Amino acid sequence: MEILIISGLSGGGKSKAATFLEDMGFYIVDNMPAGMILKFAEFCAGSSSRYSKIALVYDVRTADSSDEFLTVLATLRKRDYHVRLLFLEADVSVIINRYKETRRMHPLQEKTGSLAAAVDMEISLMAPVRAQADVVINSTSYSTARLRSELLRIFGGGDRTGEMQVCLVSFGFKYGLPMEADLVLDVRFMPNPFYIDSMRHKTGLDREVRDYVFSFKETEQFMEKLRDLLTFVLPLYREEGKSVLVMAVGCTGGHHRSVAVTHALAQYITSLGYQVSENHRDMTRDT
Repeated sequence: MEILIISGLSGGGKSKAATFLEDMGFYIVDNMPAGMILKFAEFCAGSSSRYSKIALVYDVRTADSSDEFLTVLATLRKRDYHVRLLFLEADVSVIINRYKETRRMHPLQEKTGSLAAAVDMEISLMAPVRAQADVVINSTSYSTARLRSELLRIFGGGDRTGEMQVCLVSFGFKYGLPMEADLVLDVRFMPNPFYIDSMRHKTGLDREVRDYVFSFKETEQFMEKLRDLLTFVLPLYREEGKSVLVMAVGCTGGHHRSVAVTHALAQYITSLGYQVSENHRDMTRDT
């Protein structure tokens, strides 16, 4: 079982890190008191594979002293678990600015009377925890995308969980746009197989229809330009930190042209190394 403990300074990026790690397949528990960590680890170890990767957020909200946590951490490391401690921090000035932007109160501010003093106190309280960290990330200059990329590199385990997924949807304009779409392509300019009796009740997944749609010069030119566009923009979406990109391809009824193009795009995007899902929303509707 893999146990990742996320700790660090308030305003250092723990919440964002937890969100990204959840996308990578970790089961997240926030605000976990040190005294409960061992019992929870034992419960997960004896449960289903759902809990094979857990990430526990531990911070100053539950830490009157770091002694108990450090004892728990040492005990975990002696057991048959893969245990790592991630510590997130940022420069004091950056943390102060982040709190000013969100207008939230630092968890220690009532004790210290000022935000700056609260940050200094937290740095002192969490110093023993930081000293035990396997990974320390200073998020001062990190964009959201860079933080996600760094966590994926360190904790992704070599699999593709957490990488950007491209969801392709074919649809018929007469049934409305897919509300979840990030990009919408209109292929109604292509010749319509609906008007050919032998193809009317078939779909874009049938060879006869597919060959017909791609037999026209304008279709191939469109696909060539679209492949160039996707080769350019998909890495940019991924670097920006997007976890799911939904592309919708529409024709009139969602049976022929949009289905054929969507299926071809799914094959191409898969060849680029992305995770791809393919859904033909209106293909089974009556023509």
